[in-house]
Amino acid sequence: MARVRGVLAGVLAGSLALVPGLAGSAKLGCTTDAMVVFDGSGSMAEMGFNALGAPRIFDAREAVRRSVPHIAPVRRLGLIVYGPGSREACDNVHLHFPPRKQAAGEIIAAVDGLAPEGTTPLTEAVARAAEVLDYRSKAGVVVLVTDGKETCGGETCRLAADLAAEARDLTVHVIGFRVRPDYFEWESNEGAGQRETVAVAECLAEETGGMYVSAETVDDLTAALQVTLGCAVIGRAGTPEAAAPA
Repeated sequence: MARVRGVLAGVLAGSLALVPGLAGSAKLGCTTDAMVVFDGSGSMAEMGFNALGAPRIFDAREAVRRSVPHIAPVRRLGLIVYGPGSREACDNVHLHFPPRKQAAGEIIAAVDGLAPEGTTPLTEAVARAAEVLDYRSKAGVVVLVTDGKETCGGETCRLAADLAAEARDLTVHVIGFRVRPDYFEWESNEGAGQRETVAVAECLAEETGGMYVSAETVDDLTAALQVTLGCAVIGRAGTPEAAAPA
């Protein structure tokens, strides 16, 4: 697994030349479908510490608007959102649509219209995405955007091990967007210190040969989406995904 913490957009953006379509070749496409699993839980409406900065969802929407129109022409994309909904809290995993061509407009509209609320059935959402991709018989990519927590009792790392054992060729990339610890540590010489932390879902990337990317800004998240959804990210097979005529 490749882990990128405190990712700088400029560093990730430098790899975009490897991604067909993002480098100006609209005639080439990715050979595998991808599902975006997007965190729509209540914590995505939270602002920064001391109520500074915009809620996470504002910047997440902007990053989706910037990135997805460049990806959709070269990869079939689907979308699952977890969190908000009318069902029992931990059952709110909503499949908007399976992978399809030119899905940018639908993804942007879904994320723009999202009102974050509810709990975080993160593990169930990723399991659902894997099923949509028919992971036991087909290759596929899941990109999970999360602010870090599982609050519905899902055993995320057990799912990671199961996917690694059962999947034909499934790669799960995890983008930890403004992941925060549950508390502060106070140090006598340094004042308030924020513990470095990563999403509980890091093991999903680790077990399936994906990337774990830490994103703090709109630019970070934009670049992380472009790289993880692009065609040239190395997965469990150890080689970049090949490009083929769309």
